[in-house]
Amino acid sequence: MGMAGRLPLRGRFPPRLLSTHTASTFAEGLLALDAVTLTGRLRAMPNVNSAPKSLPAILPVFPLTGVLVFPGMVLPLHIFEPRYRSMVADALHGDGVFGMIQPLVPGQDNRPLPGAEKENPDLYDIGCAGYIETWEKLPDGRYVLQLRGLSRFRREAELQLHRGYRRVRASYDGFRDSPLDKEWRCDRAGVMAALSEYATRHGLQLKLRQLKPLSDMELVNILGMSLPFHPSEKQALLEAPSLEHREIALVNLLQLGSANLDPEEGPPPRTVH
Repeated sequence: MGMAGRLPLRGRFPPRLLSTHTASTFAEGLLALDAVTLTGRLRAMPNVNSAPKSLPAILPVFPLTGVLVFPGMVLPLHIFEPRYRSMVADALHGDGVFGMIQPLVPGQDNRPLPGAEKENPDLYDIGCAGYIETWEKLPDGRYVLQLRGLSRFRREAELQLHRGYRRVRASYDGFRDSPLDKEWRCDRAGVMAALSEYATRHGLQLKLRQLKPLSDMELVNILGMSLPFHPSEKQALLEAPSLEHREIALVNLLQLGSANLDPEEGPPPRTVH
């Protein structure tokens, strides 16, 4: 595919940044949930793509409530709706890029109801583009894949539906996603203290040893992607100007989540998107 209308990626994430850790693997292990994951560590996928050299100005988008990918991270997805099967098929015929973005008004869940394909709820202005790093098409036409986050984008305009799925005109300007700020260092002790208090108040069972091998970027991003924050709170983490700001917002959310829980109500349901 030509370079016209596309944003070149000025530098690849270093290999350590492109971790094999994923949000759902972290959620299943760290939080000891019985969630089914579709990660490369648990399921080998036969098809592997290389990272694209540029990002498209016209970006297919997959709107999901509470489901985000951050630059440099991996999001496992199970694609079963016909319109999004078409989106994945079209992406795979190109360079495998599409964007994750949240509906402005959170849905009750992400299960498609009859007639859902006719609804196009308003979207947030900012999402994250990624590429299909590994994938498999199942015999019934569904896809399982891993989306590798590349860069945040701003939704400048929405275009007409194409084969049932949504597309936007995307701008990647103004986001400090690559290269990362080499001067930033996470206050891991502060993050861990806030996480431990949050987990205690919400009845979560932590396996802290899974955090030790993570880089600072992975620690902040995986917690932001995995913990059961409100969709608007996850959006705030995505929109944080830098990793330093995201770390500060994450700790604030953990502390607020610990302080505001009424002991008489008990912990909320332990669900992780």
